[in-house]
Amino acid sequence: MILECTQCHMRYVVPDHAIGPDGRTVRCASCKHSWFQRPPLLDLGAAEALPAQEPAPAAAASPPVAEPVAAPTPAAPPPPAPAAQATSPAAVQPSHRYVDPEGERAERGEPRRYDAFAPRPPFRPRRNPFRRWTAAAIAASVAMIIGIAAILYLGTPGIAAKVGLPIGKIETPLLFADKQIERRNLSSGNELFAISGKVVNPTGERQRVPDIRVDLKDQQERVVYSWTITPSQRELGPSGTILFNSAKLDVPANSKMLELSFVNGL
Repeated sequence: MILECTQCHMRYVVPDHAIGPDGRTVRCASCKHSWFQRPPLLDLGAAEALPAQEPAPAAAASPPVAEPVAAPTPAAPPPPAPAAQATSPAAVQPSHRYVDPEGERAERGEPRRYDAFAPRPPFRPRRNPFRRWTAAAIAASVAMIIGIAAILYLGTPGIAAKVGLPIGKIETPLLFADKQIERRNLSSGNELFAISGKVVNPTGERQRVPDIRVDLKDQQERVVYSWTITPSQRELGPSGTILFNSAKLDVPANSKMLELSFVNGL
């Protein structure tokens, strides 16, 4: 028999014996709605009454003279009533095909309920084709902001020194004063090389303070070690002075001379 959900109108094919003669409560596998299903109606055409058989004629009264009487031939048994063909439970399987409730409503002449957000089989989630481009744009914006912040904080010379780009000496009226060098051994066994001093602006105008390059040279005046010091401020007022200092561990032992210079990066 065919069951139809009273809520979502989903249809199922189930064997008759699954409902039973008294009916039972069933539940829709699609919307979980439960209802009481009455038993199927009996097929009265299959249970028509057979024609009544005429009773066997009674045996004739025995004549006064006893004579042998042949035994009556037994009547053939009536043919069995055609029974309804039994349906194996395994032969009938519930239908799992998709039944559109709205299509069923249209067949019954009822108005169709439109839902713009209802999924239609086969349902696939909508993909955003611009997701990768959006992520790339965000990454580029973050990189640009970091670059601008680095330029404002370090200046272009400092960036060139950090990434190892070649930097050259520049001409500037600024001067170095009160240079002090300290070289001593630490308790850890390392050698500390420290340098400090002042940057002086002898002019009457504000001057930009470039990076300070420290070159250590051997006796043949060959550079054996160098690094760059970023000044504490990038602008120096007229007749102004700023301090600088830096230290390194385990510089080459053959470094004998020191040279300070102002360098420019990019």
